[in-house]
Amino acid sequence: MRRVRRRLLADDRGMVTVEAAIALASIVAMVVIGVVAVAAVAAHVRCIDAAREAARIAALGDSVRAEQVARQVGPDGASVRIRTEGELIVAQVRVDVPLLPGVEVGARAVAAVEPGGDE
Repeated sequence: MRRVRRRLLADDRGMVTVEAAIALASIVAMVVIGVVAVAAVAAHVRCIDAAREAARIAALGDSVRAEQVARQVGPDGASVRIRTEGELIVAQVRVDVPLLPGVEVGARAVAAVEPGGDE
């Protein structure tokens, strides 16, 4: 009985399959992490663009159009906030990262109020 058990424990058959399964799972995990990272960066870049455009248009005096443009340029589901702080327009755009609930990215842009603007 001991001899049979010792022989079974020393047998390497099937190890390649186990190692391949572990390697494949690791590769899939890394690909998923990469896709989520790319999605987060893409959402952040779109927030930057949307905030910049919103601040620029709002500085010219058209806050309604600024918010519309920010929603078009920004990622789907983004929240847009435009406010005036003295002689400055501050636009903030935020969104939850796709594929990663609970993680939020955003951007803030500031522009000086242009002379002749309604703000």
